[in-house]
Amino acid sequence: MSDLTTLLEVGGPVAAFGGGAAYARANHPRLYWSAVGGPISTVRLLSSYASVMEACGLTVAPSRLRVLAVKATTRREVRPVPPRRGIIRPTSSGLRLRLRLAPGQEPADVAASAERLRHAWGVHAVYVSTVKPGVVELRLVGFDVLRKVRMPRKTEGGFLQVPVALREDAMPFVRDYRAVPHQLTLGATLSGKSMYLRHLVSGLAPQNVALVGVDCKRGVELAPFASRLSALATDPDEAAELLPVLVKEMEDRYDLIKAWQGIAPGTPDEEITSDIWGLPESERPVPIALFVDEVAELFLTATRKDEERRDEMVTQLIRLAQLGRAAGIYLEVCGQRFGAELGKGATMLRAQLTGRVCHRVNDEASAKMALGDIAPEAVLAACAIPAERPGLAVAGDTSGGWSRIRTPYLSLGDAADVCRETAHLVPDLSALKPFRPYVPAPLPSVERPGPAVQPRPLTD
Repeated sequence: MSDLTTLLEVGGPVAAFGGGAAYARANHPRLYWSAVGGPISTVRLLSSYASVMEACGLTVAPSRLRVLAVKATTRREVRPVPPRRGIIRPTSSGLRLRLRLAPGQEPADVAASAERLRHAWGVHAVYVSTVKPGVVELRLVGFDVLRKVRMPRKTEGGFLQVPVALREDAMPFVRDYRAVPHQLTLGATLSGKSMYLRHLVSGLAPQNVALVGVDCKRGVELAPFASRLSALATDPDEAAELLPVLVKEMEDRYDLIKAWQGIAPGTPDEEITSDIWGLPESERPVPIALFVDEVAELFLTATRKDEERRDEMVTQLIRLAQLGRAAGIYLEVCGQRFGAELGKGATMLRAQLTGRVCHRVNDEASAKMALGDIAPEAVLAACAIPAERPGLAVAGDTSGGWSRIRTPYLSLGDAADVCRETAHLVPDLSALKPFRPYVPAPLPSVERPGPAVQPRPLTD
């Protein structure tokens, strides 16, 4: 009996702790990492750092001075020198530490050993970034942060910057319109493309930006944000009327830049290298973000008349993509496919869209349309996105870099509420007033009538 009591006293808490740890690891990975996973990985890193670096080939021969000093003071063997390790800084999702590379090493050497370091220290992934010449930062991620997305509380943002998703290295993915003025977003049905668009609209709504939408799906995606939109076109006919107005607005802004900077009126717009950000704040026009949802609908034609309208709209979109950045006009083009089969001008327009975000697609050709010309190795990653993870995407740019991202869930009602709360921020642009969407007045709250018979207390 005493043995059974001892077993229960010792084994009960151990079993409870093990069960609680397993539950936390499956349902609350951040809590598990902070309490269990992080300390264990830190101990592994500290105890095996030198041996792991040597096994990964990240050590160099010691200097002659070091060899003489070791032999003069001790009798131990002189071992190769690993990169100097900095302070380990824990985070809610992993660990961060900086390494000062030894002479003759480069960041690519550490990046090539990232998979070995991951297994040696028992973490989910290891990412390497260059801080400055000779110094790299290791970001150890303890669990799959894209399985259940949770954006960091402190996210660096600013004007025309929207934290829209979480990267696989636990850093926020910020859509910066000043750095990447135009972007192409592709994705199949139910891939999370609409969720990505909601975050962009709700992130720009509190800022001093004019939001313009072209939604050829009868406005089902952008109509809920009508209270914050300066203009909305819900079919190709309306888009054919709206796009020339935006081109004219762009030309007027170029004329403003010419007049303020003393440029000759006859100078072609293509030769002007300045932009609206060089103007005084009092004279600076408000930026315009143009959202084009289901861009293929603008290219589809049935008659010769439709072909003429299509060619005009494509030409106007190409002009906005080529010259709009300096005028403060930014494009966000979304669709399921965007290839040469759409027709004349499709490839030329795609080439002007610097940023690329590819959600789950139905075939490899669609992934190549988005990423093949800027990051070919990212095409396979885009084709491997599972259907049970909506919002997961591969983001790349013309620099050749790419990363996996995932957008957190945002309901359509919450995004629409943000637009209604910021409806007073809609800028006054006279050229876009005819295209301002109709916003119905909110229904008045009806008070329920009281009971016909007033209750009477049983006792006084």
